Amino acid sequence: MDNATYTCPPDYTPLSSSKPGDAPCSSTVVNVGTPAKPPKDYLIWSICNTLYVNFCCLGFLALVYSVKARDQKVLGDLKAARDFSNKAKWYNILASGWNVIIPLLIIVLFVTGIVHLANVRGSYDFFGEEGYENFMRLFGQ
Repeated sequence: MDNATYTCPPDYTPLSSSKPGDAPCSSTVVNVGTPAKPPKDYLIWSICNTLYVNFCCLGFLALVYSVKARDQKVLGDLKAARDFSNKAKWYNILASGWNVIIPLLIIVLFVTGIVHLANVRGSYDFFGEEGYENFMRLFGQ
């Protein structure tokens, strides 16, 4: 029906103090969209990074912000939950990067040291043909 031509029936219940028949009924349209997805809290990732005990406790900071994000999500404050979730995500990225880069750096330095010592001639030639004898002469007794 068209709202312009529709008149209220005499047996309707008014929502205001106006009398029936004074004015045509008005309608209210509420657009209901899909609700916004709640932000992720990255709690499991934060727990894993916390248990690894990395540099500057970045995993623990990520865990703190993950718990805060979960609390705000439960309270219904999605904006604060999204902010805490974003901080937790970046602390987790930093912690995970640190957890990968440092062991790789140690391995690279160790391998580089071995290669360098293998190429040195003289009293430090531990990996050559006379390696054990050179080692004992240098560090023995």
